Amino acid sequence: QVQLVESGGGLVQAGGSLRLSCTASGRTFSSYAIGWFRQAPGKEREFVAAISRSSSSTYYADSVKGRFTISRDNAKNTVYLQTNSLKPEDTAVYYCAARPTVVVSGTPRGYDYWGKGTQVTVSS
Repeated sequence: QVQLVESGGGLVQAGGSLRLSCTASGRTFSSYAIGWFRQAPGKEREFVAAISRSSSSTYYADSVKGRFTISRDNAKNTVYLQTNSLKPEDTAVYYCAARPTVVVSGTPRGYDYWGKGTQVTVSS
């Protein structure tokens, strides 16, 4: 089992940047593929980005491709989401999630463990 804690959210103007972190407990963090999802008020949770256990593969939603970058440091049990050129439509609660498999998933149902989220608000 793994416990996840997100941090790094906040209020930023459009065009700004934030670096979100997802820190995990446990000694087997490198065994988990990690995904970032977001949920805006009144909307379903949506996929943002994912990274494989060894960082060999990364995936992005079309809406963030070229603006967001996912990375991980297994020695620090942490996955990062660098968000650049933020837009008001990026405003949401951002969640990280883990699945103990080689293959990442783009759907929330594919993940077993979730953090509580961090709020990102982008003002226009």
